[in-house]
Amino acid sequence: MSVGVEKKRIVPLLDLRAQHALIRDEVLAAAQRVIDSQQFILGEDVKAFEREIAAYCHAPFAVGCASGSDAVFLALLALGVGPGDRVLTTPYTFFATVGSVSRLGATPVFVDIDPHTFNLDINLVARALAAGPGVRVILPVHLFGGCADMDPLLALAREHGCVVIEDAAQAIGAEYRGRRAGSLTDLACFSFFPTKNLGGFGDGGILTTADQALADRLAALRIHGRTGKYLHQWVGVNSRLDTLQAAVLRVKLRHLDDWTAARQRHADFYRRLLEESGAPVTVPRPAAYQTRHIYNQFVIRCPDRDRLRSWLQEQGVGTEVYYPVPLHLQPCYARLGYRAGDLPVSEALAAESLALPVYPELSDDDIAYVCRANRDFYA
Repeated sequence: MSVGVEKKRIVPLLDLRAQHALIRDEVLAAAQRVIDSQQFILGEDVKAFEREIAAYCHAPFAVGCASGSDAVFLALLALGVGPGDRVLTTPYTFFATVGSVSRLGATPVFVDIDPHTFNLDINLVARALAAGPGVRVILPVHLFGGCADMDPLLALAREHGCVVIEDAAQAIGAEYRGRRAGSLTDLACFSFFPTKNLGGFGDGGILTTADQALADRLAALRIHGRTGKYLHQWVGVNSRLDTLQAAVLRVKLRHLDDWTAARQRHADFYRRLLEESGAPVTVPRPAAYQTRHIYNQFVIRCPDRDRLRSWLQEQGVGTEVYYPVPLHLQPCYARLGYRAGDLPVSEALAAESLALPVYPELSDDDIAYVCRANRDFYA
């Protein structure tokens, strides 16, 4: 049956109300506990959540902060990154990754991505590092819930004297060759923005590390560099994870693996139906080294993307474009001298990619409807 005569469904890109309905009583009880305690800043739930996230990510230490953006900023700040330093990263990600580099006065170096994983192309990273000295940090992004190819990246970093920081904002629970995001390097950054797989009721972030001294420094930097009452070892910022957010996230963390399993089932179902439909779209498939993809997004590549998106919207299907303007072509980075055509894979994905609904509470009927709408557009 074609969508034109089928009863119209509403399938939003994300339905946080559906998730909340299942855990409402747990969340309200946790929030009430914090309210009754009146301990809103760095309270016991923050400490407990840091321990739980560290264990979940297979990392020795975790330090909460106010947002995923601040997590990247604090990671760079803790390493002393500043003017004169160069940070190699991807142009195909959310702006916060590279914005943090610029806030510290360092210079971003953009390297194109692999067309299948959407993450840094290792061969191009090697070429960029060999082209000239000065890259101090490599900042891979585990995009859409799948890890970058970390072993060769770490080998390149050792060869060239670089530090690697994981931007795992979209990848909590993702695994690379059986090792979990957040434990692959000495420093990793996560976001709890509400749309993330583990999302709070507002902004929030956390850093994981295997280095005790680095964890202590991050814990100080998030409170203005304070190491004792009115004693400041470094110049830091005010970036604390709210206790209320930590309490909510502790509840959600207990459900995260079940939600991840649902996203993985949805991704498998999408792949089967879209391939059977004959629609000329490319579906995402995890690379062999991505041993646990968590599908923060399910992103297809499709011809005539913008018209497809308008058609799906007419059928009641929510979608999103991640990311329509790659970072090397953003107006604020015109000074770096990049031009259209310099990073062709990122530019192609910016024109062709489309995220479909993949949240855990979707039904099989919802997914089938989305796939039929997609098929009918191309038919």
